[in-house]
Amino acid sequence: MFLRPQLPDTHTPNLPTTAPHGHAPVCGCQPSAPLATSQRSLPSVSSGVVAAVIVGGVVVIALLAAVAVTAVSVAVAALVLRSLLSSRSGIHHR
Repeated sequence: MFLRPQLPDTHTPNLPTTAPHGHAPVCGCQPSAPLATSQRSLPSVSSGVVAAVIVGGVVVIALLAAVAVTAVSVAVAALVLRSLLSSRSGIHHR
């Protein structure tokens, strides 16, 4: 997609039909200069950014845990109050 490497166009070198020393080359190829390739490096991420993301994740998880604990405690308090009020008024729920 975005980071797919693009290889440069290479032209097939003209291979000689006979080797200069009178014997056939072993591999059938000629040594050539290395191709100049453009190497793209991935964007570097500093350790400060990684630490900030980790701290942010911990804070978000702590906030979600606090909301869950608060919701459970409010539900328990509502049940206790309902039980106390129903026992005082003499109304028994089945």
